[in-house]
Amino acid sequence: MAHLTRNRFIGLATALVMALGAQPATAAADAPGPSTTAVLFALTLRGVTDGRPFAFAGLQGRPLLVNFWARWCLPCRREIPELVAVHARYRSGGLEVVGIAVEDAESREGVRDFAKAYELSYTSLIGGLQPGIELMRALGNQKAGLPFTIAIDRTGTIRSSKLGAMTQTEMEAAVRLVL
Repeated sequence: MAHLTRNRFIGLATALVMALGAQPATAAADAPGPSTTAVLFALTLRGVTDGRPFAFAGLQGRPLLVNFWARWCLPCRREIPELVAVHARYRSGGLEVVGIAVEDAESREGVRDFAKAYELSYTSLIGGLQPGIELMRALGNQKAGLPFTIAIDRTGTIRSSKLGAMTQTEMEAAVRLVL
């Protein structure tokens, strides 16, 4: 891999993400249930911008849109502005948007700079590479591809999930399921 340029690496990584298969959002009947969200609500991750601990337990009982992403993931980069817009549109209605960077903690400075450049206005956390992958799998993403988004209602039930970049229409539909 030492012979790969950064752009070539990003291109290959993006191809891998896309090869893992973007899938349509699943309906509530196909999505994992509340027992799988227990692992999420038991977590405490560090904030991207300030490095402070953030406990998911404080979000129980709130509608959530949780998005897993990475800086090198081009589909992730394309959907982030839509997530920012959804957050701005629905936060007054109680929706919490949370982004989890599937990157190592050593990458925090680069992830922080990325979050600033993309103007991430919602809660952004570092999930770590391997722990982030394990968390995605526990939440129903067996392929561990990115981006991956889940919508959780006030009861802690995953109402929809999607592997691959979501369109604004898909995000709006997911939000309507949890509000």
